[in-house]
Amino acid sequence: MENVLIFAGLDPSGGAGLAADVETINQFGLTPLPIITNLTVQNTASVRRLQEVSSNLITEQYQHLQADINFEVVKIGLLSSDEQIQTISKLISGKILVLDPIVKSSSGKDFLDQNLLLSLKKYLLPLAKIITPNFAELCALANLSGENNEQKAVAKLGCEWILVTKTDTSDKQIEHNLYHQNRLLESFNYAKLAGDFHGSGCTLASAIAAQIALGAAVNTACKRALDYTYQTLLNAKSVGKMQYHPHRKLPL
Repeated sequence: MENVLIFAGLDPSGGAGLAADVETINQFGLTPLPIITNLTVQNTASVRRLQEVSSNLITEQYQHLQADINFEVVKIGLLSSDEQIQTISKLISGKILVLDPIVKSSSGKDFLDQNLLLSLKKYLLPLAKIITPNFAELCALANLSGENNEQKAVAKLGCEWILVTKTDTSDKQIEHNLYHQNRLLESFNYAKLAGDFHGSGCTLASAIAAQIALGAAVNTACKRALDYTYQTLLNAKSVGKMQYHPHRKLPL
């Protein structure tokens, strides 16, 4: 599987979204097949506006690609409407889906309201091989308002594989937890790095998709992708005035 299909938003600053996905997948020697879901007005400090791409155009792009190019692995990032979610869920049925459920931007802008979260849970979570929420996204998807019970949230979602990233709730030591069939399978520990980063979640999910496309088992793909992403943050670049960009160089 030498190609990975991407559904993601376009970040003009190059830190997150489609730019992060394309850079990451290229580094693993695979070909990214990018379909834009949203145009954005953003930089390293904030997101000002989203412009949704029509579902008809997304469908046309997908069908035209599929008529010519083989792909089995799909990575999904930013989505912004019930119509998009339902459309894409119909298109990718039967594919290997890596879903990064982006609820809000790293600068704090909300992307998914409660209705869109419900749509995501109904149409895309059942198709996902693995989802990669941070802890806040996990709780939002599980609708555990005011609770911090990770195991309960994982059980409510019922996904085959869930990698819960804990950067958003950790101070010094980060513990990312990988669940399979609601059971904690493995934990991965890293020292928390100083600074704010733009696109680390996109980098991680795309690296997992690339590793799966290369034939790695899901737990192995997660470990390799986490190590790779951590290296991109250790070598992060200051592009603008605020958040750092992961330096998505060749895997070590």
